[in-house]
Amino acid sequence: VQLVESGGGSVQAGGSLRLSCQASGYTYSRACMAWFRQAPGKEREGVAGLYVGGGDPYYADSVKGRFTLVRDNPKKTVHLQMNNLQPEDTAMYYCAAAGWVSDPLVEGGYKYWGQGTQVTVS
Repeated sequence: VQLVESGGGSVQAGGSLRLSCQASGYTYSRACMAWFRQAPGKEREGVAGLYVGGGDPYYADSVKGRFTLVRDNPKKTVHLQMNNLQPEDTAMYYCAAAGWVSDPLVEGGYKYWGQGTQVTVS
């Protein structure tokens, strides 16, 4: 199983970035996929997650209204569109996948993780 992330970078406050995560070697159609982030000195937290088979995405309160998670099932990819980025969004962002989880924003249920991509907002 491989999760390949892309799209991180540096932006000014108020700017936008889009993160992408492509899955391979996995039964994608039954997957739950999510983005987590970890800032220096802080615990990793769930940002957004969804079941690729359908249903609305789940979002952390801190990103609701600013981040949008969408699925591109033919490409086995999920995209996290991040708008109105703020300095507190600065973190390493990780893609995660699992067959099923009770809470898409809790990391304990995820078996597969990407290598991470840095997002810096100044």
